[in-house]
Amino acid sequence: MNIVDNLVEPRIKAIRVTDEEIIAYLIEGRTISVPLAWSWRLSEATPKQRSKFEIIGDGQGIHWPDIDEDISANGMLYGTPARRPKREDSYVTAIDADI
Repeated sequence: MNIVDNLVEPRIKAIRVTDEEIIAYLIEGRTISVPLAWSWRLSEATPKQRSKFEIIGDGQGIHWPDIDEDISANGMLYGTPARRPKREDSYVTAIDADI
């Protein structure tokens, strides 16, 4: 028997976001969590924005519409923190110089 045949893709049934963690409760009974800092958008969001989410893709992930953030169950299990986009100050300055 192949071990891969026994793997079940994680599915989220519920989540909770605290001031420190994103906690996902999976359908098969496990609980996983990652630091809130893994999502800079959620870290900077208000508690009200954090509390408004949708479980998407039959439990494959979570979407926060107010801040346009998505996190997958696989991302929580195997991923890395989301990186903040780099600022394009030098690009803006170059465009302004041409005006």
